[in-house]
Formats: sequence, C-alpha cells, structure tokens
Amino acid sequence: MRIDEVADETTTSLEGHFLIAMPGIEGEPFERTVIYLCAHSASGAMGFIINKPQSTSFPELLTQLGIVESEDDIRRPEGSMEVSVCRGGPVEQSRGFVLHSADYDSESTVTVDDEIALTPTTDILRAMSQGIGPKTAIMALGYSGWAPGQLEQEIAQNGWLTCKADLSIIFSNALENKYDQALALLGIQQAFLNAEAGHA
Repeated sequence: MRIDEVADETTTSLEGHFLIAMPGIEGEPFERTVIYLCAHSASGAMGFIINKPQSTSFPELLTQLGIVESEDDIRRPEGSMEVSVCRGGPVEQSRGFVLHSADYDSESTVTVDDEIALTPTTDILRAMSQGIGPKTAIMALGYSGWAPGQLEQEIAQNGWLTCKADLSIIFSNALENKYDQALALLGIQQAFLNAEAGHA
C-alpha cells in the first residue's frame, strides 16, 4: 500500500518534502525543526521531526523493549550506519516508527515513495537487531500531525519553508547539522533567514 494512494487529487501534496521551521516558530516541539512529511492530503498531514534527538540510543531502546537481552546481542551488518532515535513529534510519543530505505518490507510496511518506507511495528526492530533489516534507517518516537487545512494555513502564515526531501539528510546521524543542511537546499543561510524574518 502506498500512502499517496489515499491523497485527494485536488490537494497539492507535500509528501516526500521537508518542512523547515521559520524563526517565527518558537519553543518546543517545533523550534528549528526539520520534518519529513510522509502523508499529506485533504484529510491532513503526518510527518516526523528528524533533527531532534531522544535521550535513549537505539541499542538501549532494543534492550528496553526486550528485543535483545543486551546490547552485545545486536548484530549489525558491516559498514551499516548507526540508527538515530529522534523525537518524531508531540503525538503518541510512546509509539515508535522506523523510517527506512525501501529495501525492507513486511506486512506492516507502508511505502512513502520509491526510496523510502515506514514500518511502525516491532518486526523491523527484530530484523535490525539480527542484521537483516534495511540498509539505512532512522527511528522516531511520536509523530507530528495536522488536521485538514491546518498545515496549509501554517505555511500561508510563513510558519514553514518547504522543499523536496534529501535522502542523505534524512538518514544522517549528524542531527545538529540537518537544519542548516535543509536550508541550504533552498540556497538559504540561517543568519540571512533570521535577519529577513525580523523585517516588516
């Protein structure tokens, strides 16, 4: 199943795009965030903050969930990247989601586009602990959601910049760099953005 199969044809979908918080968005949970949008239609929108770290590491999380008895039991393919655990958003913060490359599939996996999929169940965590999961992945606890028309209104009020998502930014472990990297996709430097945002 593809997420975009449920999109309303009359809505310009931003699925597969980044939302980049403008300076006017202050305080938690969205200040200086980069959000990857997985779904966007007339019914609303849903995505994950990809640049705000959780205090719990991926190996610690696997242990806490009982996927492995100890971190030493985790088998990672040679050359595979670390898996970052992010604060995905303010909704259902105790629920985990794995955003990953499309080389892994299960009954609960949802295709976002040709290169990215989403799996919200523990089967992918077991596969990853055994070294047979996706090549690249990022985990999010919670997600960010918008009611019908809400995101469009926030964008119209200059709350967010948007651009096509970049895979290398999504799966990068340097979370602290993602905001500037996403702005760079638009040819914008943060200092310039802050100065412009302060002008009437």
